[in-house]
Amino acid sequence: MSSKALDLLATVIDPELRFPITDLGMIGELTESQDEVAVEIKLTISGCPAAQSIERDVREALAKGFSKVSVQMLTMTREERQALTTKLRGNKPMKFNQFAQKENLTRVIFVGSGKGGVGKSSITANLAVALASFGHKVGLLDADIFGYSIPGQLGITTTPTKVDELMLPPIAYDVKVISIGFFVADNKPVAWRGPMLHRAIEQFLTDVYWGDLDFLLVDLPPGTGDVAISLGQLLPKAESLVITTPQSAAASVAERSGAIGLQTGQRILGVVENMSHLDNLGEKLYIFGQGGGDSVASRLQELSGEEVKLLAKLPLSENLRIGSDLGVPVVLSEPDSAISLAILELARFIAQKPRGLSGKSLGLKPV
Repeated sequence: MSSKALDLLATVIDPELRFPITDLGMIGELTESQDEVAVEIKLTISGCPAAQSIERDVREALAKGFSKVSVQMLTMTREERQALTTKLRGNKPMKFNQFAQKENLTRVIFVGSGKGGVGKSSITANLAVALASFGHKVGLLDADIFGYSIPGQLGITTTPTKVDELMLPPIAYDVKVISIGFFVADNKPVAWRGPMLHRAIEQFLTDVYWGDLDFLLVDLPPGTGDVAISLGQLLPKAESLVITTPQSAAASVAERSGAIGLQTGQRILGVVENMSHLDNLGEKLYIFGQGGGDSVASRLQELSGEEVKLLAKLPLSENLRIGSDLGVPVVLSEPDSAISLAILELARFIAQKPRGLSGKSLGLKPV
């Protein structure tokens, strides 16, 4: 049933779900006359963190058509929440891994490195934000369980909202993010073994409302341990982006990171050499040596039997470090800096690769 009030309410977007509130069953009793309107707004849960912003947006929207606006904030019943979560899941069962399905078109990209300290997480965070800035729908899964840093890199201080068994991930810079860091208090260490690690990663894929994504970036832990193996099993269509530095010691270990992906079925998207050089008054200083990225690409090409390119050489950047510490991605805060231009160019290259349709159902039926 159409009305002036419903048309105005349809412009209000839920900040967590990114759908109009009229599509989410959030409109309760509604009465309107020519100049007055009264409406009930049903939040998904009691204490919803988005309650104030939703109420503000509702009042502002209705004020465009009515001189007197009354808004009452309520909470959905259990049945209403269940209907909503069923709709969000697309009528799929609980514990459903959408990214493992043949018809799913999301490009899953593992960002890995052989060792820590090569800037993998900083690159992942900025790459995700860069892709989102181009208009793509992007998710970021922080799979570095023991060394999680993505929440801080993106300045996220909120935690996921839980609607029954479905988690709504925080959104930063238009990127949906999930991390074990959201569930650990006071920076306590995570001391888990293999089965618990696998279960946590599985829940991040099945219990989180990701929606229809163009890209899911996965920040892998360094090395070739349980998490990398579990993700390889759970996300068989993923591509691997291998991060290294020019240093030969880092490069030799990075080869193993790409090689484990080949063993679990991932194709190599390419190699990125970080901290390639330092720009000093027009002169390039090769603090960590040269050739690491080329070496990794060459070795992975040999192992895979397919062409593997060195996609980017990123300069050593203080701006990248400062942005990561402040939770403000450098691709947004300093878009014209050398590091930002290089990451944005890498994001453009990745975005230009079409989604593969081979073997996927197009939903068409013969006449």
